[in-house]
Amino acid sequence: MADKDWHIVFSTTQSYQAYIIQDLLKDHDIEAVVIDKQDSFYVTLGEIEVYVEPENVIKAKHLVKKADF
Repeated sequence: MADKDWHIVFSTTQSYQAYIIQDLLKDHDIEAVVIDKQDSFYVTLGEIEVYVEPENVIKAKHLVKKADF
């Protein structure tokens, strides 16, 4: 996955939320990738991000908004 080819649709500091969103998107036939950018020593630093392909950004953002995280 090249960062320039995929777009972020969700960001959080809670890993469980990122994986719930990933599962939600996959349930709607949208491939989603979770990238954990949190520091391994200081877990409170950094974000966990969910990315999708460009053609799925609008639908994915709509689904994330409906999930109300």
